[in-house]
Amino acid sequence: MMQVMNNTFLMVVHQENSSTGRVGERLQAHGYTLDVRCPMIGQALPQELSDYAGIVMFGGPMSANDEHLPGIRAELDWLPSVLHAKLPFLGICLGAQLMARVLGSTVDLHPEGHAEIGYYPIAPTSAGRELFQQSLHVYHWHREGFQVPASAELLAQGDIFQNQAYRYNKHVYGIQFHPEVTLDIMERWLMNGAQRLKLCGAQQAALHRQGYQQFDTELGNWLERFLQNWLEPQAAY
Repeated sequence: MMQVMNNTFLMVVHQENSSTGRVGERLQAHGYTLDVRCPMIGQALPQELSDYAGIVMFGGPMSANDEHLPGIRAELDWLPSVLHAKLPFLGICLGAQLMARVLGSTVDLHPEGHAEIGYYPIAPTSAGRELFQQSLHVYHWHREGFQVPASAELLAQGDIFQNQAYRYNKHVYGIQFHPEVTLDIMERWLMNGAQRLKLCGAQQAALHRQGYQQFDTELGNWLERFLQNWLEPQAAY
């Protein structure tokens, strides 16, 4: 097992104006510094990973199947080196889908054309009870979902997209939802992504704001528990 001896987290985002949100805030509160890279605007991903304590790969409006985009192709080519380095990795939405592809699985649209945009409930599987403890409502913004890689464990399930969280080799996690979202991020997505609210199954803006008031504290508490369990002690794997 490897003992990580530094305090920098690599944060991979997919738009120039993307925010690492609450995940970045909580990592900084735990004493980590952030190195934010955006391959979609041509920023290089580091080939030497021993300088990092872990990696978070966030969501974005593109598809994990958009291999014609240089940024997506670069991430698919780079992720095997993350697995080889055995670093703590958290993939959020698109990040989870990209890692699922690298692990040999697929990413597809919902067979009935549904999207999850808003707050929807998820429930732990038997393998995920320690991580999730109980059902909770989480924030989604996606219309594609991952199949769970054969080598990974399914940790949480949903009603619309069944596969909501997986774990591979104890330190690699993929989640379909967005614990990083703050109220400011939500409002920006609602404004910039208003057309997505017309998709089948998407919740209207008022329900997003209502859900934030009702469910965000619990989701923030879940994120804090997850980070503490994932990174203690000093992210040793």
